[in-house]
Amino acid sequence: MIPARDRPSVPVGLRWSAATSAFQIEGSRPTGPTGRSIWDDFLERPGAIIDGSTADPACDSYRRPESDVALAAALGLDRYRFSIPWARVQPGGRGSGDRAALDHYSRLVDRLLEAGVAPFPTLFHWEMPSEVEADGGWLERDTAERFADYATIVAACLGDRVEQWYTLNEPAMTTLQGYAVGALAPGKELLFGALPTAHHQLLAHSRAAAVLHGHGAASVGLVNNHTWVRPLRDTPEDHQAAAGYDVIHNRVFSEPLLAGHYPDLEAFGLPPLPVRDGDLKEIARSIDFYGINFYNPTTVTDAAEGGPIPFDIVPTPGVPVTGFGPEWPIMPGALRDLLIDLHTRHPHLPPVIIGENGASFPEPERAAFVDDIDRIDYLSGHIAAVGEAIDAGVPVEEYTVWSLLDNWEWADGYTQRFGLVHVDFETGECTPKASYEWYRDLIARSRAASIAAEEAR
Repeated sequence: MIPARDRPSVPVGLRWSAATSAFQIEGSRPTGPTGRSIWDDFLERPGAIIDGSTADPACDSYRRPESDVALAAALGLDRYRFSIPWARVQPGGRGSGDRAALDHYSRLVDRLLEAGVAPFPTLFHWEMPSEVEADGGWLERDTAERFADYATIVAACLGDRVEQWYTLNEPAMTTLQGYAVGALAPGKELLFGALPTAHHQLLAHSRAAAVLHGHGAASVGLVNNHTWVRPLRDTPEDHQAAAGYDVIHNRVFSEPLLAGHYPDLEAFGLPPLPVRDGDLKEIARSIDFYGINFYNPTTVTDAAEGGPIPFDIVPTPGVPVTGFGPEWPIMPGALRDLLIDLHTRHPHLPPVIIGENGASFPEPERAAFVDDIDRIDYLSGHIAAVGEAIDAGVPVEEYTVWSLLDNWEWADGYTQRFGLVHVDFETGECTPKASYEWYRDLIARSRAASIAAEEAR
């Protein structure tokens, strides 16, 4: 039983979800030249992955998806967020699609529906086919058309049973970490030369959304990774630096969807984006909901004169941190503030889904049981912040924990554990943590509260 002090008030009517992504959990990576993604290429770079690991077998979920479905169902989830890898489904980024891979995801959808959990797939969780990247990747406008072709293949297979879709996951991280500074695949270091990838991703989303709606989708959106940007000091210079970072991390990706235009990049000395006539109108009408991934605030200060970028990201003073250390500070109120600010700037904000929220903390590689009270505190605080935002009028409809499982955490390999379920990566054994039991209890209480509220009407 979870102590009462760890039980946040539960917003009535909120849907509950948990998330994974294919490359991080599936294993069974390709052994030949086809079906490779930019992450298969990136992890082969010396020193690119902190522990030198690969994503195989990870959680071995490609060979035993029924285990993941059982864990999702036992939590009582309304929806399970998972991703479908472009490189596995359409090797090379061209052609009709791999039948075996499509059949696999069709069976996964059927298993979820049989278990009473709605499938909520993501079409792109950073897994671009290597050949598409070789042709320019998100730097090229044509990639949006190729992504729409891939979406057509998946929608034709699953659209009769899947009603809600994410198109892209965290385009900001693809732009900033993948193309600007090279910390993630494809590992390019273009700095502000990476900005065209933002527009091409949003265009790809809009093209894919049209495809999905054409195959009967009831609800389509993307999920942006947002952060609450704070100046380190109350000075004009730091406020300007924070505004600049807010533009390139948040508003470049939100305003085309929510307001039909990009922020004024030239005011910050940045080049305009490669927009053609009709692009912004298409992007602005492409979402049925707005997805937000949130992990932490970002504190910014003015950069030294002559540097390549006009801001420095620094530790957030006076707050605890996750297993990542100072770069991932814990401040639940920042989520509330971000949601309220977004709604203030966009009064006609569509329904909001928290597509990811969670934290990594040091845990043993092997454990009979993990009493992860730090994670419970983190999730409890952020769910309470969501409730406060709802009370302030923000239309949040769904909350998603990252992650259902410990997994392969991109450039951090197996060194960071986010899961509600502990995974022994040598034996494959999965053991629910205390946070899993806590989340299961919270979902049950939420559902009971919703039923009581409905009966009282």
